[in-house]
Amino acid sequence: MRRTAEEPLFNSLLEQYHPLRYVQPVGEHLKYSVYALGRPIACLAWSSAPRHLGARDRFIGWSAAARRRNLHLIAYNPRFLVLPWVRVPHLASHILGQMARRIAGDWERIYGHRVYYLETFVDPERHRGICYRAANWVVLGRTTGRGKNCPNKRPNRSIKEVLGYPLTPHFRQKLVEG
Repeated sequence: MRRTAEEPLFNSLLEQYHPLRYVQPVGEHLKYSVYALGRPIACLAWSSAPRHLGARDRFIGWSAAARRRNLHLIAYNPRFLVLPWVRVPHLASHILGQMARRIAGDWERIYGHRVYYLETFVDPERHRGICYRAANWVVLGRTTGRGKNCPNKRPNRSIKEVLGYPLTPHFRQKLVEG
């Protein structure tokens, strides 16, 4: 939906209803609006993955060189919003399942390469990540709470859970070998 007439609505819905508001996704990115009966019910943003993420990097088992070479093969989900008036049991995990089937092809069509792994953060002080867990995402560990530009070793933001979802059984081979 990038650069379409729908994009301002997507941005506005996240700005109004997501607790973290709208932020322009970083690097390669895709935005999805989910509709039912012609009305928006959910919004998902996907972007380039964070460079250094210890829990993910240990889970994948790649070297620093492999990470630099293949980081673009991971998509990060910085925003997921089911609009507050939408009350459908299991909708969020269903949407995540649909995204897992669709995103690699869409990414390849737009950027010329597939993604093989999805990741997100969940702030355990605000949410439990139940929809991700129900969609078979795996908890990989926690962030350090430092962010990419932290000048020292002390946390400067909340510590979040890192969750991941492989899009292919051979994701490690694709990410480690490239």
